[in-house]
Parts: sequence; C-alpha cells; structure tokens
Amino acid sequence: EEEEEGEEGWCYQLYPGHIPTSPLQKALLAVGSAVMALRDPYRHDMVAVLGETTGCLALPSLRDKMKHHPEGYRILQERPRIRLSTLDMTKLQGLPAGTLGREYVRFLEDNKVSPDTRMPPKFVDDEELAYVIQRYREVHDLMHTLLGMPTNMLGEVVVKWFEAVQTGLPMCVLGAVFGPVRLSTRKLQVLATELVPWAIRSGSNASCVLNFYYEQRWEQSVESLREEIGIFPPP
Repeated sequence: EEEEEGEEGWCYQLYPGHIPTSPLQKALLAVGSAVMALRDPYRHDMVAVLGETTGCLALPSLRDKMKHHPEGYRILQERPRIRLSTLDMTKLQGLPAGTLGREYVRFLEDNKVSPDTRMPPKFVDDEELAYVIQRYREVHDLMHTLLGMPTNMLGEVVVKWFEAVQTGLPMCVLGAVFGPVRLSTRKLQVLATELVPWAIRSGSNASCVLNFYYEQRWEQSVESLREEIGIFPPP
C-alpha cells in the first residue's frame, strides 16, 4: 500500500517498513547514527541506519554490478533471504566439515548469533536498493565464515576493511577506520601488520561478494569458494 504523506504527496511507502525521509532528515539521521555507532559499535540498529542514510552512491553501484553478472542478476530477480525460516539447519549441520553450510552453522553456534537479527531496511528510497542492502546484511555472517573471523571487535574490524573495499559503503569505511580505537596495543600491531593488508588485498582481488548465490552453494567447500571468489587464505 502506498501511504501518501505531506500536502503534495512527495513521498510514499515503497515497501513494508519503509520510512520516507527528505535529504535533510537523512543527513541528520546519518550524523546521529554515526555518533551513536562510534560510542557503541555494537549498536547494530545505529550501524544499520548509518548504512542506509549514507549509501546513496555505493548501493546503486552494487546493484549495477549484480545486474551485469548472471548469478547476481538472478539473485536480484528471485530475492532470496537468509533467515532461520528459509534455512534447513538440520541439513546444514549434517554436511561434511569444511563445506560452506557446515562452517556457516558452526560460526552461528560458536558466536551465538542468528541471521534473524539483521534489521530490515527503512530509509532507502528505492525498493530494489533496499533489497541490495538487505542482501549485504544477510551475507555479512557468511563473510565472517569465509574470512575465518569471529564476531569480537578485532574480527569485526577485519571484516569491515574487507567490506569497505568490496562495497564502498561509507558505514563500512567508518567502522574500518574507527573500530580499532578500542583494541589493545598487541591486537593493533597484528591488525596493522597482518590482518588489514590481507583484508585489503582480498577485498581488491575478490569478485563482488553479492554476486554469489550462497544458498545454492552450501555443499561447496569453503576453500574452493574462497578461491572462486578471489579471497586469499586467512593469515
């Protein structure tokens, strides 16, 4: 349903949950969410708002990459979702060790996370771009799996460096640059000398990670998928 708002009806609901906002409102939301996210990097709601309100250039670029790739285009057409309701967890748990499906479930179990915690988009004023950022969020845990990174602050910063190079989303750049301020000196040294250079090289070398239909690759080994995407083995 399209809910007209304002005297001139200049904005309306494009998809369920969509909140139409003006450029000024987006700017205010971006500044506020950036401040809150920097104060508490685990405020995933603020990180989500920041990603949506600052992705006006990066999201169309990602969509174009998907449209010009056979697998990415099919994903845009079919709109798959990665949620507990769409996953056969028993089947994934029964896959051999080393396969994408088994290692993904292992990652969820070890880090006590769920794909259902990913927030739906609200402030993206294009229905297709809203799906692109939703897809990015839902494959985030798969990036952790492929990169071999846990969900602690060090692991999140490494994944953000990879995603910043891959997506160009300002939210990822902000997390990559400012995330390390909370790390110890020893972890900062490891990050600077080993992990960040590897993440940047992998992000630059890899194909667009949104162009892979992961739901149809559960039985593929993590090692072969890394090689196909172009991710270098973790240090």
